[in-house]
Amino acid sequence: MHNFKELRVWKEGIILAKLVYESSAQFPQEEKFGLKSQVNRAAVSVPSNIAEGAGRGSNKEFAQFLRIALGSAFEIETQMILAEAFGFVTEVDNKRLMQQLMDVQKMLNGLINKL
Repeated sequence: MHNFKELRVWKEGIILAKLVYESSAQFPQEEKFGLKSQVNRAAVSVPSNIAEGAGRGSNKEFAQFLRIALGSAFEIETQMILAEAFGFVTEVDNKRLMQQLMDVQKMLNGLINKL
């Protein structure tokens, strides 16, 4: 069992979720139950799955939850590309979020490979 609060990838996942929520706050009101809701759920899923996996009994189970978190991270990437294409966010506004996202994706991959 791992202490998820000590994992850098979990901490960076929390930052990512905060950035996603800040960014999606700019989305139009009519996206409240559409893309905004979807991207926010995916953002919460990243650190949540890291935490859930850390509480599992084996590294194999932990790695499976990290893969789910990674899938959610790729989901966020797609959704934020769409948000930019739809004009909900600008490329400049999206830049920091996308950098944080890539960092989290790399950390997740690294931890999965280590396990």
